[in-house]
Amino acid sequence: MSTIITKRQFPNYHKYTMELAGRPLTLEVGKLAELANAAVMVTYGETSVLCCVTAAARPRDGIDFFPLSVDFEEKLYSVGRIPGSFNRREGRPGEKGILTSRVIDRPIRPLFPKGIFNDVVVVATALSVDPDVAPEPIAMIGSSIALSISDIPWAGPTGSVIVGCVDGKYVINPGLAEKEKSTIHLSLAGTKDAILMIEAGAKEVTDAEMVGAIMYGHEEIKKVCAFVGEIQKEVGKPKKEMELYHIPEDLDAAVKAYAYDKLVWALDTFDRQEREERQAEVEADVLEHFAEIYPEQTREIKDSVYYITKAIVRAKIFDKGVRPDGRGLKEVRPIWCEHGVLPRVHGSA
Repeated sequence: MSTIITKRQFPNYHKYTMELAGRPLTLEVGKLAELANAAVMVTYGETSVLCCVTAAARPRDGIDFFPLSVDFEEKLYSVGRIPGSFNRREGRPGEKGILTSRVIDRPIRPLFPKGIFNDVVVVATALSVDPDVAPEPIAMIGSSIALSISDIPWAGPTGSVIVGCVDGKYVINPGLAEKEKSTIHLSLAGTKDAILMIEAGAKEVTDAEMVGAIMYGHEEIKKVCAFVGEIQKEVGKPKKEMELYHIPEDLDAAVKAYAYDKLVWALDTFDRQEREERQAEVEADVLEHFAEIYPEQTREIKDSVYYITKAIVRAKIFDKGVRPDGRGLKEVRPIWCEHGVLPRVHGSA
């Protein structure tokens, strides 16, 4: 006797809700995009964003950077528009989509383990947009949740909010009417311990007002992080071991012992061109010195020199208060401007 399936069953489906700034934030896991490493549908007001994350099983060969891709997809149907005429396909992302992808990337990138060279892709697709609820912070929260519950190594979670200031009072995720009156438009992302990303616009507010907005927004971010942390404990996958690139300790110690004083000398000048020439000279000397000791580890030697250089520069800035070009921590480069540099361009404008 055959069995007729009338409804698909989702045994791993879970739904979670928290209140964020007076609106329910709803998360649905285990129903859509089941072949991704993790996926979550985030709904806030009537705005819904599907966030998916995937990762390659092994590192990409021949690269020395972390290949993370973040894509925020703006679908016209999410606001009730269907492309007409002969052009029925949606083209490349708009300016806002590109900027949103970058804003999502900023807080999540530093939380991946150092030395990971596996391709990781984060895709946030706006499926439905409420004009009163911007999809951007929802996409940021959804990306954090998807990474947190996935098996991809990541040191999240993060939370994201938009902070406004209406009639002297801070507002989280302001609506359209509130945005018109707001003197601050502050986009924040961070962990429960620190702010990782700030993007802001304001109408001549004081430093104290802006700092107050950041601190106010961080309190909401802490609540989101705690909420995501509970979800991760319940449905999160165990983080898998990934092959991470690292500099062998013996090589790093040997390079530091040989090159540290040489690099201190190389950086002991405020002239950029001279400094770069000295650094190139020291690097060539180090590579020649270790060519026979570590014949097949040129990349590791160069990386070791780079990190030693970075540590020296950082120490000079924080311990001595001197930047590489000689400026102090509170000095800016000379600013100048001219007018009438170019003749009038073509046209009457």
